[in-house]
Formats: sequence, C-alpha cells, structure tokens
Amino acid sequence: MKKYFNKNMKYIILFAISALFITSCSNKKENSVLETKFVLSEKMMKTTKTAISRVIPLQNQLNFFGEITTDNSKLIEVYPVVGGNVTNVYVELGDYVKKNQLLATIRSTEVASFEKDLEDAKNDLVVARNNYRVAQELFSGKINTESDIIASKGELDKAQSQLQRVKETFNIYNIKPGAIYEVRSPINGFIIQKNINQDMLLRNDNSNNIFDVAEINDVWAIANVNETDIDQVKLGIDASVTTLSYPDKIFHGQVDKIYNIIDPETQAMKIRIKLENKDFKLKPEMRATIRLSYNESQKMIAIPSSAIIFDKSKYFVMIYKANNDITTREVEVFRQIGDVTFISSGLKKNEKVITSNQLLIYDALND
Repeated sequence: MKKYFNKNMKYIILFAISALFITSCSNKKENSVLETKFVLSEKMMKTTKTAISRVIPLQNQLNFFGEITTDNSKLIEVYPVVGGNVTNVYVELGDYVKKNQLLATIRSTEVASFEKDLEDAKNDLVVARNNYRVAQELFSGKINTESDIIASKGELDKAQSQLQRVKETFNIYNIKPGAIYEVRSPINGFIIQKNINQDMLLRNDNSNNIFDVAEINDVWAIANVNETDIDQVKLGIDASVTTLSYPDKIFHGQVDKIYNIIDPETQAMKIRIKLENKDFKLKPEMRATIRLSYNESQKMIAIPSSAIIFDKSKYFVMIYKANNDITTREVEVFRQIGDVTFISSGLKKNEKVITSNQLLIYDALND
C-alpha cells in the first residue's frame, strides 16, 4: 500500500511540474506577442493615407469600343475652283495650319482668262471715264444734250461695277499674277486629308476635295452600343475614354447625342461623347474604349479601390484605429468602378481604412 502511495505521489509531482512548465511557456509566449506587437511609426505615418467608408448610390458601368472622330461642324473640305497644273504643295498630312495659310498653288488657263477679264475691265473703265469727261465738255459747249451726259454716266458706272466684280473674283479665288491660283486654308486646324501632289494635273471638272482641314480642340468619341444595352444609355451620362496611345490617360465627357437607329452592318446603335482636346493628344480615327457610368437606386458601402488587398483568393482591408491598433479585415467586394470599390459585407459606415502603405502593413501583421 505504501509502495502504491509513493508511486501515485510521483505521478502527481510530475504532473504539477509539467503544468507549471506549460504555464511558464504560455506566459513567455504571451509576453513575446505583446513585445512584438505592430506599431505604426511616426515616420511611416507621414506617408500613410486613410479614407472613411461611406454609403453612396451603387454605381454601374458599361464598356464599349469606338473611335475618335472630328467635330463635323469644325471640318472643312477644300476644293479647287479651277483646274490646271499643281506647281507647289506647301503642307503635308498631319501639319497644323493657320487660317489663310498657303497650302498649294495651281497654274491655270482659267485664271489666265480671269486676268484677261481684269485687263479688259480696266480698259473699259478708262474709256468710259474719257467718254464721260468728253460728254461733260460737249454739254458745257451746248453741243450735246443732258441725255448724252446721263448715258455716258451710266456706261461709267457699268464699267466700274464690272471692274469691281472681277476684283472680287480675284479675291475669292486667291488669284495672283502669272495665271496662279492659290489654295489657302479656310480655318486654323490640322490637315487630316490630302489628295494633291506637286505636278499633278487637275481637270476642270474635278469634283474631289484636295484637302480636309479640321479643328480638333474638341473631338467626338463615337461608341457602338449593343441592342441589349440601349435601355441603359441616356443623355448626360458621364463617360470616360481611353486610347491605346494613352492607356493611363482618361478623357472625361458626357453622352451628348444618341443616334436612334441601328447600323445594319454592326447591329449596334451609335452614341456620341464630346471631349476637350486642348493638347491635341486625341487624333481622328484613334481606337477608343468608352466607359459609361451611372447610379443605381440601391446604396452600398464604398471605399477607394486602393485600399483593397487581394491575397489567397480573398479580399482584405486594413482597419485603422490608432498607430498601435491596426487590424486586418476580410471583406466581400461587390463591384469595382474605377477608383471606387463597393463592399457587400465586412465593413460598416465611417470605418477608417488604409489606402497607402497598406501592403507593407498587411505583410507585417500577417507574416
């Protein structure tokens, strides 16, 4: 019996020592966790940004493909008013030109006939003036009648009108001595089409334009809308446009025209977005991606998209309460529209999330 008691006492003592050892290790572990708890330094805090979660109307987005075109009201087609031999072309496709800038010169037999008309009109005016002066002298000597004075004055007026008409023709056609017709730009803009070269012979009956000049301070983005999306598109909807040339640059505008017909070739309806283009980055015929954004009736928690962390097939945000009180929170992303992400669960209104340095903090807390 005594032997049995001693044996039990040994087991009890060993159990107590083991429990004491485990408790000691546990305390050391807890102390270690407290000692290594993450604290955001003042230096890091200076570059760390936060945002408040807020409830806003749920946004939606439609994506379309399209192209950049010129504003038709600011596009001028330049036609030659005479035929002849092209002596010089002073501009190339894509050049910027100013109003009245010389684009090309054409030597023309038609212009030569205009020059003859000008000389004839000048000579006729000289003759009419002399006849009127003679008629006045004869009338003073009582040799002719007042009706003769009136008739000669009518001929003088007619000659003056004819000369003025020919001069106006010269101004309109930009005719210069030597049977030269000058083609000048009607507006400030870019040469977006050129169908003329030096030494080309233009026929008198030519009906094709030789230049297209367009102002592109404002341009249009034309999008093709599928039939399934037509009911979602309304005038005034905000639009953002990107191009292959400037993937990081977003051009903002609004839908200002809906073409209410279906193109039989594309089976789509066209819409137009007017865009400011002061730096001329947008060029006609550029391919464009067009995104239309609009609000739905539902409201939802929203935060900046930069706050979202994707890891292990899940979404997380860093909740900030104090420099020594930052926690990782799993959230469910409902929809991301550009810089805004809508959260369906995991966040409440007015919670503060970290939007910069969040990856560094996440790694420090979750290693």
